Amino acid sequence: MELTEAINRAKQNDQIAFNFLLDSFWNDVYAFQLKRTKNENDAEDITIQTFSKAFDKIDTYKDKYKFKTWLITISKNIHIDLVRSQKKSIRNTSKDNEDHYFDIIDDSPSPEDKIITEQNLANLLRDIKKLKPHYQEVINLRYFQELSYKEISEELNEPMNNVKVKLLRAKKLLAEIITKS
Repeated sequence: MELTEAINRAKQNDQIAFNFLLDSFWNDVYAFQLKRTKNENDAEDITIQTFSKAFDKIDTYKDKYKFKTWLITISKNIHIDLVRSQKKSIRNTSKDNEDHYFDIIDDSPSPEDKIITEQNLANLLRDIKKLKPHYQEVINLRYFQELSYKEISEELNEPMNNVKVKLLRAKKLLAEIITKS
C-alpha cells in the first residue's frame, strides 16, 4: 500500500490503512520520544497517545506536510503537555529573595481517597466488562498484569502491532463507555 493511499483510506476509517500507518511510523515516533523522555514506558505511552490523536484527527492532515513530520509534531506537543502538567504538581514558592524552597504536595491518599479509588476501580472494572472479550484480555494483560507489548504479543500469539492497535481501540472504546455512563 502506498502512503498517500493509506492516508486517504484512513480518512475513510479503513482499519487496514490504520494498521499500515501504525506499522510504518511506530518506530519513528517511538524513537523520537525515547530520546526525549529517556524512559521506555513513557515513550511507549506517548507514542500510543500520538497515534490515537492522529487517527482521531486524520481528517485535519494536509498533504503539504510530510506525514511523519505531522506525527512527530503531535507527539512533541503531547510530551510538552505532559511536562507542563508535571511541573504544575510541584509549586515553587519563595519567602525572600534568598530563601527558595519547594512545597511538595502530599500525595498519600486519605481514607476518603481510598474509598473513592475503590469505587472508581469497581466502576472501571464494570465498564471493562462491557467490552468484547479480546479487548478485555488485552487491557487486563497491559494494565493489570503490567505486561509489555512483546509479552502480550507472545501471550496472545499475535504480532506486536496487532496488540498495539487492539489496545488503542480498546482504550478508545472504553473511554466512550465511560463518558456515556
